[in-house]
Amino acid sequence: MTDSTTDIASNIAITVDTGFLAEQSLPQQQRFVFCYTITIYNHGQQAAQLLSRHWIITDTDNQVQEVQGLGVIGKQPNIAAGDSYTYSSGAILATPAGIMEGSYEFRQADGEKFNAPIPAFALVQPSALH
Repeated sequence: MTDSTTDIASNIAITVDTGFLAEQSLPQQQRFVFCYTITIYNHGQQAAQLLSRHWIITDTDNQVQEVQGLGVIGKQPNIAAGDSYTYSSGAILATPAGIMEGSYEFRQADGEKFNAPIPAFALVQPSALH
């Protein structure tokens, strides 16, 4: 007899678009403001509700910020099977570049909870690239 398991998290795909907000940044005061837009695709057979987020944000001085909390932007969206959810948020770093990565906790319609990883992505002030 063979046991098989399904990686539920692999039913969730995440894409990220980033930007630098020059008008909100104060480089001379080590304040670099970034925006990001995330789209979460539910490729599974059941609806999945995003319960919480966990971020690890690291700047180029290796300063780490850890952010945990319920939902995203004050919401705990329920993403139907075959549907997607998009939101935008931001991060403030003390350096002109850094990376973010983390995970979302979801609950499927049948009550099963799982974590979906958020792949690392870069936050970079355009003039920081030479």
